[in-house]
Amino acid sequence: MQQYIVRRLILLFPVVIGVSFLVFAVMHMVPGDTVMLRLAESPTASQRDIEELRQELGLDEPFLVQYLNWLGDLVRGDLGRSLWTNDPVASDIMKRMPVTAELGVLAALISAVMGISAGVVSAVRQDSVSDYFTRIVMTLGLAVPNFALATLVLVLLGLWFEWSPGVWYHSLADDPVANLRQMFLPALLLGFSLSASIARMTRSSMLEVLRQDYVRTATAKGLAARTVIFRHALKNAMPPVLTIIGLQFGFLLGGAVVIESIFGLPGLGRLMLDAINQRDYVLIQGAVFVIATTYVLINIVVDVSYGLLDPRIRYA
Repeated sequence: MQQYIVRRLILLFPVVIGVSFLVFAVMHMVPGDTVMLRLAESPTASQRDIEELRQELGLDEPFLVQYLNWLGDLVRGDLGRSLWTNDPVASDIMKRMPVTAELGVLAALISAVMGISAGVVSAVRQDSVSDYFTRIVMTLGLAVPNFALATLVLVLLGLWFEWSPGVWYHSLADDPVANLRQMFLPALLLGFSLSASIARMTRSSMLEVLRQDYVRTATAKGLAARTVIFRHALKNAMPPVLTIIGLQFGFLLGGAVVIESIFGLPGLGRLMLDAINQRDYVLIQGAVFVIATTYVLINIVVDVSYGLLDPRIRYA
């Protein structure tokens, strides 16, 4: 397994470089101009002022030169400076990342608990009322986007209970109770959307495992149903479920962008939306690069965890 981990980490470098190039290229294809936005409030700005600002920001260089300069700074751990505020991008991301990380962890835990529990119940009680009910809820979770569900919930809570999300954000370190109270609803809505796919995969995997001979043997030997389900069946049904969880982490971070804006959370998603409106390419590049790298690392962790759950899996 150690050799497998080393190979995956080595392959991480070309993947990260490829991601950096794609992010840089896509950001430069986005319509709009940061220079024009920054000079929009200066009606007396001349063409010379525009060219000087473009040269100051390094936007007058060819595309490949800009990318190589950015990649060189990236290797040294420098994500550049914001084109709008001139603040270090790494500093802005580090300030906002804890909020997004907390929302993501809470949503991932909620989605895993809800999805695995619903999938197990649906598989064990196949073709029962609870199975059909769970499958209907899973279908709704897949069909309704998380931003639409969040907007609907906020509207209903406002109409029925005159409730609205807090204006001020409470950090986990300063006030844990207020923080969890503020983060629970957005994490629940984001986690519910992700739990539907987890529940479907858990149900399919559990149904396949429950038909195996060793499960029938364990049941025939008189083991308790709970022992057969959780100790024998669920553990062997988890690898494909972990794949879904790992792959959905990227969707979780993408959903956090909209959820943070709806609930007014000062996270990385909110920062990216502001950067998009301001055409702050450097800030967007840094944020997307950090998210993509995190996504790749999480998938490596998921792949390694297969061997821990199922001893039959061997890494060549």
